[in-house]
Amino acid sequence: MALVVQKYGGTSVGDAERIRAVAEHVAQTLERGDQVVVVVSAMGKFTDELIALAEGIGPDRPPREMDMLLTAGERISMALVSMALGARGVQSASFTGSQAGIITDTDHTKAKILEMRPERIIEALEQGLVPVVAGFQGVSTDRDITTLGRGGSDVTAVALASALKADSCEIYTDVTGVFSADPRVVPSARRLNKISFDEMMEMAATGGRVLMLRSVEFARRHHVPLHVRSSFTWEPGTWIVEEDTTMEEAVVTAITDDVSESKITVAGVPDKPGIAAKLFRALADERVNVDMIVQNTSTLGSADISFTVASTDLKEALRVCNTVATELGAASVESTERIGRVSVVGAGMKSSPGVTAQMFETLTAHGINIEMISTSSIRISCVVDAEKVGEAVRALHTAFGLDA
Repeated sequence: MALVVQKYGGTSVGDAERIRAVAEHVAQTLERGDQVVVVVSAMGKFTDELIALAEGIGPDRPPREMDMLLTAGERISMALVSMALGARGVQSASFTGSQAGIITDTDHTKAKILEMRPERIIEALEQGLVPVVAGFQGVSTDRDITTLGRGGSDVTAVALASALKADSCEIYTDVTGVFSADPRVVPSARRLNKISFDEMMEMAATGGRVLMLRSVEFARRHHVPLHVRSSFTWEPGTWIVEEDTTMEEAVVTAITDDVSESKITVAGVPDKPGIAAKLFRALADERVNVDMIVQNTSTLGSADISFTVASTDLKEALRVCNTVATELGAASVESTERIGRVSVVGAGMKSSPGVTAQMFETLTAHGINIEMISTSSIRISCVVDAEKVGEAVRALHTAFGLDA
């Protein structure tokens, strides 16, 4: 008997018909002899509708009250799924994040899990019940309801799988797995049967839209195998597991793309120790996350520092940079609102020379200029014109032999 945590996203529980399908699949999992813990997101676009309601009330939206509001979506889903299981003849019990023992810090709207106390979930399993847990939420050390931020339901599922020592965590969504590129950009992209945690983390960090980075990091840290599947076909999907060192890895596994970032350049700062530290400390203090960084030094004793941030953080980042620019003695602060990033990801890159050259040659052949470059041992990322991203991804996908 295996213990499986099954997480169902918003499209998987989008209406009554989909919820009944989820209940049927849970029942079939039980019939094969496994135990199941279910984690659910809010139905469809319900969270967006709640945010719109709050915006209609007025500009003042206290984070504590937003958390109280937004957790309603998952509570509705958990109750409906539990009812559907009952109609299918499966005994179950629904639990909020706090009832499930998910203890977080006090950072409303983007809380981090500090501790798991799943005693009530364990008791429910021992009683033969299927626990149905509201994702995306927990209770803070101050005993307030908190939400875990974007992708929080995936984090809930992985955290429960870890705490319960589950055999696997299944993430059900509206796609059939993880692909070698976004199928909407590259029609010839193919589904991957298995990838490593490291590869999935790089994909999530550079534009892969199937799983959020936080959930993959949590799964890797706690050794929780992930299985990304479709709740519309129920076919096997993609396994995300520890790297298999006994087999030769493909040189390149996937090509990712992202047009959700902006670029800022702080030009003409003195080229001396401590300048970059002051700039990025100021950004960090305002919780602005910085991604790619490039510093160019001139022969005249000054430097230009360019970096990327999420477009949603651009306004705040510019405010910080303009405030700090005078102190740094910078000549100017400039920004590009929308940039494109393409990345080549593959565990086999660690031992395969020539990937960088092939990537640059491919982009050059298509007349695509590279503005910034960032690398890790299994990833190369290039910032290019946002309008050229689709062409770049398709060209690289073909160049590295990934077309189906």
